[in-house]
Amino acid sequence: MSNESLANLLKEERRFAPPAELAASANVTADAYTRALEDRLAFWAEQARRLDWAVEPTETLDWSNPPFAKWFADGRLNVAHNCVDRHVEAGHGDRVAIHFEGEPGDSRTITYAQLKDEVSKAANALTALGVTTGDRVAVYLPMIPEAVISMLACARIGAAHSVVFGGFSADAVASRIADADAKLVITADGGYRRGKPSALKPAIDEALTKVDGVQRVLVVRRTGQQVAWTEGRDVWWHELVDTQSPEHTAQAHDAEQPLFILYTSGTTGKPKGILHTSGGYLTQTAYTHHAVFDLKPESDVYWCTADIGWVTGHSYITYGPLANGATQVIYEGTPDTPHQGRFWEIVQKYKVTILYTAPTAIRTFMKWGDDIPARFDLSSLRILGSVGEPINPEAWIWYREHIGAGKTPIVDTWWQTETGAMMISPLPGVTHTKPGSAQRPLPGIAATVVDDNAAEVPDGSGGYLVLTEPWPSMLRTVWGDDQRYIDTYWSRFEGKYFAGDGAKKDQDGDIWLLGRVDDVMLVSGHNISTTEVESALVGHPAVAESAVVGATDATTGQAIVAFVILRGTATPDDDLVTDLRNHVGKTLGPIAKPKQIKIVAELPKTRSGKIMRRLLRDIAEGREVGDTTTLADSTVMNLIQAQLPTTDNKS
Repeated sequence: MSNESLANLLKEERRFAPPAELAASANVTADAYTRALEDRLAFWAEQARRLDWAVEPTETLDWSNPPFAKWFADGRLNVAHNCVDRHVEAGHGDRVAIHFEGEPGDSRTITYAQLKDEVSKAANALTALGVTTGDRVAVYLPMIPEAVISMLACARIGAAHSVVFGGFSADAVASRIADADAKLVITADGGYRRGKPSALKPAIDEALTKVDGVQRVLVVRRTGQQVAWTEGRDVWWHELVDTQSPEHTAQAHDAEQPLFILYTSGTTGKPKGILHTSGGYLTQTAYTHHAVFDLKPESDVYWCTADIGWVTGHSYITYGPLANGATQVIYEGTPDTPHQGRFWEIVQKYKVTILYTAPTAIRTFMKWGDDIPARFDLSSLRILGSVGEPINPEAWIWYREHIGAGKTPIVDTWWQTETGAMMISPLPGVTHTKPGSAQRPLPGIAATVVDDNAAEVPDGSGGYLVLTEPWPSMLRTVWGDDQRYIDTYWSRFEGKYFAGDGAKKDQDGDIWLLGRVDDVMLVSGHNISTTEVESALVGHPAVAESAVVGATDATTGQAIVAFVILRGTATPDDDLVTDLRNHVGKTLGPIAKPKQIKIVAELPKTRSGKIMRRLLRDIAEGREVGDTTTLADSTVMNLIQAQLPTTDNKS
């Protein structure tokens, strides 16, 4: 992408001040920015002291061999002790750690004292199965408490976990098991999804025909489905773990002890294992969870709707919240099972105060209708969060109005698998928020937007989002491939981390994410972000969701092609398509008018909810549709193709 003319098209004038009551008692105030700016390393050393260390670190950052960082390297701690034991020792053993809600409606409540016992038993079981410090354990589980318990048990004994999302195919699982050289797999017979049991163990059985090295498979019984059994290899969780002693002494590990490997989703070729270590990662996840969500552990009920298989589930279900002694909800199933109000029913049931979800989900709820959340009591909510991709302003406003009663602050967070924890976000007691903007780097984080020559762009311009200083929760390398780490993240701009996102700075210097630079379209010499055109389309009252791609065009280089899902009441016809084109032209300028608008019932999404624009580009350019194996529902592409050609307007 040449960003000389990266069009800064979308203007947003709305501002929302922090609620006075929240601002008055906020965990983090504006002085945090000042302190971090004055001495960034001292600021992070102070945040590290929020944790329990067996050996206090005297060294904050070792950046002597960039881009390979070490944080708190002479310190020693146990991550699981920090997430569980220390809360029990502080007298909070009776506090609920996890409210588990199964998709069929079953539920479990686990206190910190009970969680400590379960993690200790699981740690003893892993040791009995021959897992030792430095080994790797693959985890392939549904969203059940045993997923969190397994991760913490690995952390407790110093084994790195590699969680693989429970919807991935046997081939995807096999490649990840092989790359990490895992010796144990933890799985389940299945989980509940969309109202019925969904098998998991068959994928593990098939994956293990393709890889060597796995000695044992530990199986949680969740659904009671029949499963194939390999004697001598497979062992039931309830037969092994439940019979272990609940006593286990957590040993301290180095701050740089590998904590987990997480493979980035949607990659082609060899999977890319992102390695995170212990002390710095836990410092930043705990601090950001405390700061960005203003967590009050005595009174808040927190719910992150992510899956444990994504980094959001690692950082803001397992590690950050539990390090802070939070009470949280974990939900197994989908938002529309058994009805489209399931999320709001859960918020009402547990009196959730902090909700963290994805723009994809928010736009889906918009599509289903305002009347659904209106049926439930959402008055407990005091902070709403957004994660996963840029949130368009209209979805942001809908979230605030219909879920947050028009007054709840929204924290729109930017971060990645690679960054480990939040990097750019409003602070709910400080920031005057703008719909659609992640706004400012958090205290202690150095991020900016640069042009092709690595020069910082002026306010009002766009370019590439880079991080200019190391941060505690940063990835340490690509597992087993240091050169790939350097080439992928540090080669585009010397001395700066760049992971592929475009961004702009508004006139106030606030940052707006524009999605992957691969998704920027070059139309008649103008670089236009797909995110901005999509936002303009969703700003039209007839549109629930949109995906935009650039298709090769003989006249303009690329033409803008939009795929839109309508809200329930809208009628697809030529007049609507014309109206949509004119609406984009009015919002962003004539250059951004889509050449074609295709009305569809669904969009191709990965299991984490990201739209696969590559497949839509295939359709827009009339090519055979490429690999669909990472889609949540591969039949969507057939559905889209069956609906086309739809009304196109090329005037």
